[in-house]
Amino acid sequence: MKVLLLTFYFPPDLGAGAFRSRALVDALMERLSPENEVEVITTAPNRYAQYDSAAPEVETFYQGRLTVRRVDLPSHQSGMLDQSRAFLAYAWQVARQTRGQHYDLVIATSSRLMTGVLGRFVAGRASARLYLDIRDIFVENLPFLLPRGTQRLGIGFFSALERWAVRYAAKVNLVSPGFRGYFEHRFPDQVFTWHTNRVDPLFADVALQDAEHPQSATADVENAPSSAASRLRVLYAGNIGQCQGIDRILPTLAKRLEDRVDFLLIGDGGRREALEAVLRAEGVSNVEIRAPIARDQLIEQYRQADVLFLHLNDMFCFSRVIPSKLFEYAAMGKPIWAGVRAFPAEFCQAHIANTAVFEPCDAESALAAFETLAMAPQPRQAFVERFHRDRIMRKMVDDALALIR
Repeated sequence: MKVLLLTFYFPPDLGAGAFRSRALVDALMERLSPENEVEVITTAPNRYAQYDSAAPEVETFYQGRLTVRRVDLPSHQSGMLDQSRAFLAYAWQVARQTRGQHYDLVIATSSRLMTGVLGRFVAGRASARLYLDIRDIFVENLPFLLPRGTQRLGIGFFSALERWAVRYAAKVNLVSPGFRGYFEHRFPDQVFTWHTNRVDPLFADVALQDAEHPQSATADVENAPSSAASRLRVLYAGNIGQCQGIDRILPTLAKRLEDRVDFLLIGDGGRREALEAVLRAEGVSNVEIRAPIARDQLIEQYRQADVLFLHLNDMFCFSRVIPSKLFEYAAMGKPIWAGVRAFPAEFCQAHIANTAVFEPCDAESALAAFETLAMAPQPRQAFVERFHRDRIMRKMVDDALALIR
């Protein structure tokens, strides 16, 4: 039996998609018998232009049973045109490398739909079963991504591709229960599961260590939380793009809190330059932006922070998601300051203690929420145990492999 996984991101690249794909592969190798093979076709690390991590074009693991192939992409930024060119380069190489190959099962994990569509193409050509793992609702994002004059045509085109892929799939996993209304309405005959983003084992181990030895979370750390009179350190780690809308909220918050708070952003993205321009124009001096870093280094930055910041732009499509960053933040036990609404806000309030939720892009709402936070670490071990990634990935892989057993 041979399984193919298509994923645009894979370690050593950064981001939720890469980490989820690696966990999926590990669970596959754990569940498959020794005579079975897994092939991963992904891209060379490209998530952030400022994060350079070389990786071999081809790697093998598990005594040759796992092969990872990486496709080099043309240089690109975060714009839709650049990303389209990058995906076309990936799709061309996938089509070429899979031509004439036999697969029993194709798994495609996709946030922007097109990797799922590519999985549909490869599975159809190979007469294989298809398991889709959908991490976002791309069609709902299009009104915010396409120029006004092209929206009707673009939405119609991508909706047709979505139907073509989803209807062919033997099973579809959705990472957020908030997606239920969209997909079940459009595809009433499809089989759906909900294996969400979860706490990565690396962060689960940190959470356990910090719960058993609370001093480790702040020991030997400069500017660790000490008293109400100290300046607070607020950290945001992740993409700085249109979806996050950081440039629409942070300058105002930083200016209003300049006598109390220092903001540190670790990340990159298409709206970084716009954010920096607003910060300069407003004379904001308490915001520092650093390039993306590896996760072991990021953990130390989390430990140094007093508050972890999260924000999704003021778009309807984000009312259904559960940001993957929430699971990472929650495991660290620090206060969380989150600009989310609807389903993700309900998830925070139901499951993550000491989280202050505010309306996206609303500075007054954000400032009021900030004052409700308890400025001290608070272990969330029950949350970590409930949402541990290894457990959910094993269940997800069992669902996928059941299609060919």
